[in-house]
Amino acid sequence: MKRIALATAFILSIHTSNIWAESSNNPTEAPSVSNVHYVKAPRFARPLVEKWITEYAKTQPGVEFQIAKGNQNQDNIDLNVVFNSNDSIEENNNNIIYFGEFAVLPITANGSEAAKVLEGKHLNSKKLKQLYFLNEDFDEDVKKIKQFEKLVIYSGSNATSIATSFAHNFGEESTNFRGKRISGDDLFLNTALAKDPLGVSFNALPNIFDLGSRHVKGELSIIGLDLKKNLEESFSDKGTLDDIIDALEQGKVQEVPTQKIGVRYKQADEEVERFLSWVVTNGTKYNHEYGLLNLK
Repeated sequence: MKRIALATAFILSIHTSNIWAESSNNPTEAPSVSNVHYVKAPRFARPLVEKWITEYAKTQPGVEFQIAKGNQNQDNIDLNVVFNSNDSIEENNNNIIYFGEFAVLPITANGSEAAKVLEGKHLNSKKLKQLYFLNEDFDEDVKKIKQFEKLVIYSGSNATSIATSFAHNFGEESTNFRGKRISGDDLFLNTALAKDPLGVSFNALPNIFDLGSRHVKGELSIIGLDLKKNLEESFSDKGTLDDIIDALEQGKVQEVPTQKIGVRYKQADEEVERFLSWVVTNGTKYNHEYGLLNLK
C-alpha cells in the first residue's frame, strides 16, 4: 500500500506541475489531448492491459485507450509496458510506474522426447545454467548430465523478450543462451517447442497457463525443479497458476526468475496521468487473475 500511495502522489505531483506550466504559457488555452491514447505491451501482459482499459472506460466515458498495433509509430504511443533490466530503462526509471511482477518457468512440450530426458531430474540453479547457457565453468557433478547436449534451447531475441530477465537471474547474459533464437513475441517459443521434440524453453506464467482453467496449457510441460517437498507439486504440471503465485509471493524461489513490470511514459498529459493513477490504485487488483504477482 505504501508503494501505491507513493506512486499515486508522484503522478499527482506531475499532473499539478504540468497544469501550472500550461496555464503559465497559455493562460487562455486548455491543454490539447489526443482522441485516442495508445498502450504498447508484450502479449503476455495484453489481457491485463485490456482489462484495465475496459474497467477504466466505465469510470471515464469518452476517454479512449487502445492497445498499440505492432507496426504503430512509436511517437504515437503514450504508454509502454516494460520490464527489461537493461541500462536504458534503468536510467529513465523515474518515468516508470511499477504495478506488479512476472515469473518465468522452464518448459518443454508435453510428452516430447525432451520431457522424457528431463523427467525426474529436479534441476537446481547450476543444472539449469548447464541446460540453457554456453558456459564451461561448471562443477564436475553438473557436467555429468550428458543428455543435455542433445536438447535444443529456444530463447527470445527481441527487446521485449523475457530472455534477459531469465538470463540475469542465473548471472548470465542473454547472448550466452545455447540453441536457437526466436524473433517476435515470446508466445512463439511455445510454437517452436511444438515443432521440435528435443526443444526446451521458458516463458512467463500467462504464456504457460490457461487463464481460465488456471492449469498448464495441454501442449506444455513444466520442467522439474529442485525445490522443497512442500513446493514440488505446485511447480509441476499438477499445480495451478494460483498455487505458484501464492508460493512466490510468500518467498523467493532461487530457480524461478521474477522481475518487476511497469508502465513507462514520456510526457504524460492529464488523461494519461489519470489513467496511471487509476492503474496503481485500482488496476493492480487484477494482477493474479492475469498471471502476475503483486509487488513485494
